[in-house]
Amino acid sequence: MATDCIFCKIIKGEAPANFVYNDEDMVVFHNIKPSAPVHVLIVPVEHIESVNALEAQHSAIISKMMLMAKEIAGILGIRDSGYKLVINVERGGGQVIFHLHLHLIGGWGR
Repeated sequence: MATDCIFCKIIKGEAPANFVYNDEDMVVFHNIKPSAPVHVLIVPVEHIESVNALEAQHSAIISKMMLMAKEIAGILGIRDSGYKLVINVERGGGQVIFHLHLHLIGGWGR
């Protein structure tokens, strides 16, 4: 884990977050600056800086993140109404925190 990464601090319990899910591989918590009625972040426990840092050994965690998105959408009541999944890659792609994370966004008109 990176010592100055806010997501690593959240994972270690050194910074607060409103968790939806937590296991040995990933955490899911509400975004502190939501862009929709439902906006959570799906974050692997392993510090991976971005999609550009992914390697073959990360395929299981990427699969788990995608499957978890579907499950969390169900828990949060937006699975059937629809949602967006977004991964920003590097500064030019809008990435602000350099720890891989998947945005699960939705809840409009429910």
